[in-house]
Amino acid sequence: MGTNEQTMTWIMDTYKNMHGETNINAEGCSTGKFVNQGGIAGRNESTGLGVYYCIRTLLNEDSFIKKSLLTKKGLQDKTFNIQGFGAVGYWAAKFIQKDGGKITTIIEYNSAIHNPDGFDVDEVKNYWNSKGTLSGYSKADEEVTLDPLAFLSKPCDILLPAAVEKSIHINNVDSLDCKVVLEGANGPTTFMAEEALLKRGIITVPDMLANGAGVTCSYFEWLKNLEHVSPGRMTKKYQEKQNMKILETMGYKLPKTSPHMKNLQGAKEIDIVYSGLEEIMETATLTHWNYAVEKDINFRDACFGKSIAKIYQHFQQTGLML
Repeated sequence: MGTNEQTMTWIMDTYKNMHGETNINAEGCSTGKFVNQGGIAGRNESTGLGVYYCIRTLLNEDSFIKKSLLTKKGLQDKTFNIQGFGAVGYWAAKFIQKDGGKITTIIEYNSAIHNPDGFDVDEVKNYWNSKGTLSGYSKADEEVTLDPLAFLSKPCDILLPAAVEKSIHINNVDSLDCKVVLEGANGPTTFMAEEALLKRGIITVPDMLANGAGVTCSYFEWLKNLEHVSPGRMTKKYQEKQNMKILETMGYKLPKTSPHMKNLQGAKEIDIVYSGLEEIMETATLTHWNYAVEKDINFRDACFGKSIAKIYQHFQQTGLML
């Protein structure tokens, strides 16, 4: 917590100065760096993007809608209460809004705002960056500064805690008015709080799944550092030429100045990152949700159980256990 691209670049630079002459892969000692210092495009938004991919996948599953308190599929017009408007909360809200969801409540450590008609995420972010508070935002119907966490109880379809751990606990869980809790932060829901949510039929999408795209993107960055080449650098032009050949085979030929040429471009680094995160998050979400349905257990237990089963299988196959 509290680190950024500058911090991670300082760590990498210090390590390289100490060990770079003997370790060709020294650049990979940290992730989250500036892109021109060995970082990877898309890392800033990766956790929030993964949260979006996760809930989008679930909201298109009939079994999830049936087991949750929701009534219809899809993100369109679903209302979201976002706690924490930093790297995770802001980006998740941005992608959710772009896909038709409504961000009706935004909570920060010193202020919170609510509007049942929804907010423009970028407009609120610009206000926050300039003022350091959400208080005074003109398009809010309600605001609070003395106890911002009180707005966790604002009605919504999906509550997205994306700030600090233990934000949802036994003393406030009964006041929540949501149908799904989507954990963008690490450990935002205590054990007793989740037990109380389960009794009310409220599904918690666990952090180990929902916010996993951040560390996944760090893995992509680490691979980039080990391979010493940007993803897409070796294939981008090849893909463009192949796309052009397909068009020419069909009898079409576009001038290089055509505005449609951008649609024929090969995948850039950020395209590959987004595509990889989408594939991994969709697959992981469906795999673990289906496991929860199959075993008739809650979502968090399904994620733990599936993971433990994989570890057991590994040790069993390698002969380390009988």
